[in-house]
Amino acid sequence: MKLGVFASGCFWCTEAVFKRLKGVSNVKSGYTGGFIKNPPYREVCQGITGHAEGISFNFNESLISYVDLLEVFFATHDPTTLNRQANDVGTQYRSAIFYTNDNQYKIASKYIMSLEKAKIFKNTIVTELRPFEVFYNAESDHDNYYDLNREQPYCRYLIDPKIEKLTRSFKKLLK
Repeated sequence: MKLGVFASGCFWCTEAVFKRLKGVSNVKSGYTGGFIKNPPYREVCQGITGHAEGISFNFNESLISYVDLLEVFFATHDPTTLNRQANDVGTQYRSAIFYTNDNQYKIASKYIMSLEKAKIFKNTIVTELRPFEVFYNAESDHDNYYDLNREQPYCRYLIDPKIEKLTRSFKKLLK
């Protein structure tokens, strides 16, 4: 099993997407990329910790490739908006890939360049590509948030469309 760490806005959204992929396990919401040890949610939301809301997960390369994971990552958020996803604004909602080894860095760099060259997005990709350092698990009430709170307006309006797109566009990658 390999480790992946992504940030693409609210971690509830990212967790809901990636936990549905075959070969992906142990998806955890949390905080990464900042300078405060063990940051609480309230401080991360205030944008004072340097951390992004993100997910860490394990993946089995014999079932899903890192390129597949990147394809889902870029298709389920807007990587061209700096420090913002929908109504969530601040550095904690930035788009970032935290690579865990040189191979992930090379694959992600090449993938981003191919998206830019193909002009897949109208605007320039602003996704950070940074080495992974540390990941702090979020408080337990954030675990499996979407599946436990699907009727909440945030889930219906922001996460449901991501899950629908995932189901429609990535059937071969779903559990």
